Amino acid sequence: MTSSHPPKRAFAEPSASTSTATVDVVAVQRRTVWVLIAGQILGGIGIGCTVSIGAVMAANISGSDALSGTATTLSTLGAAASAIPLARLAQRLGRRRALTTGALLAAMGSVVAIVAAWWSSFPLLLLAFAFLGVGTAVNLQARFAATDLASPQHRGRDLSLVVWFTTIGAVLGPNLIGPGEAIASTLQMPSLTGSFLIAVVAQLAAATVYLVALRPDPFLLSKSNAPEPASEAAPGAIHGRGPLVFAIGSIAISHAVMVSVMSMTPVHLINHGVTLTIIGLTISLHIAGMFALSPVFGWLSDRVGRVTTILIGQGLFAVSLPIVALGEDDPVLVTVGLVFLGLGWSAATVAGSALVADLATGAARPKIQGRTDLVMNLAGAAGGAASGVALVLIGYAGLAWAAGVLVLVVVAGSAVSRAGHQVSTESVPGKGGAVES
Repeated sequence: MTSSHPPKRAFAEPSASTSTATVDVVAVQRRTVWVLIAGQILGGIGIGCTVSIGAVMAANISGSDALSGTATTLSTLGAAASAIPLARLAQRLGRRRALTTGALLAAMGSVVAIVAAWWSSFPLLLLAFAFLGVGTAVNLQARFAATDLASPQHRGRDLSLVVWFTTIGAVLGPNLIGPGEAIASTLQMPSLTGSFLIAVVAQLAAATVYLVALRPDPFLLSKSNAPEPASEAAPGAIHGRGPLVFAIGSIAISHAVMVSVMSMTPVHLINHGVTLTIIGLTISLHIAGMFALSPVFGWLSDRVGRVTTILIGQGLFAVSLPIVALGEDDPVLVTVGLVFLGLGWSAATVAGSALVADLATGAARPKIQGRTDLVMNLAGAAGGAASGVALVLIGYAGLAWAAGVLVLVVVAGSAVSRAGHQVSTESVPGKGGAVES
């Protein structure tokens, strides 16, 4: 369906002057990916600093441990609520302004959190968490920005590289709590607010990177200066609504599976007397599973196909969930299961996101990608909320088995999508796409 991507493509770049410059799109794409990576690292530090301490601050200010989960809930809802507005902004004004705006809103969230701590205002803290969630939406949109100028056979690779570098911020951020407390003490700020001050600096730095370095804007360049490759039809096209529903659904359901089991793991382990150090190690290894091998899954999605790689993710879930369920009393087995859980999420999310980028082209792409992130975050919020109830009613093992039902839904959906809409699992150079007309 798709012809192989030439080594170089020259695009005419609009400018304020009457002269027209030609742009080597391959070089622009390479630069774009590195700019997005830098933004991901800085934004990831900001998110890691705040999420890791947010639950503690919520409990301290509210005076109730039962309300500690509001930090994650409001952040997730903030990410969901901002997904479509940021996508519309990208559609109108480009990725550069959308990502910059989102990073600035996340920085404002950290400022509001500091004020909330100073005033001991729990409602204001909830507002802060909602704005902090915009930072997550920015990181999600950045992975799609990596596909705007990518050749079809390299979309999975470029997307996965941007995802992979999230690991640096996610790991480094929580380790800045100590230095943050030292900064807060020096500046005579309220306890726990030092991490939020670091997050302000990190998000402002991310906004600066996007604003200054993301030029030319990848989306505007792809939309204004040249048509999509011949195989991708007219700008704004959606290639197969059935496969698109499957792509978005597989991302959302896989996210719900991951969040539901992961979010209850610390509670389960604490109830079994496991130390906070071991719990921290378990979650760290889980996060490593989520991001460390994303380039591998990006390469697989380009080579063996998007749908096949999504099913590989479901296979990894099928390994993870029985280990978690049958080994619920053994912290080592739970940790192993959580690593496979992260790997399954990575495969499904990277391949599913690449499939969305394949199926929605031109002006339609940011809009569909915004809807994807909205559905993904709502599914995560629903999974996190339902998991607490499930833990009480059917236990940790029961929660894992119940999550397995969702895995079967994705597998069944892939079969229906392939049968009804001719979804191809072939994605090799020279074909590139995931849908056959």
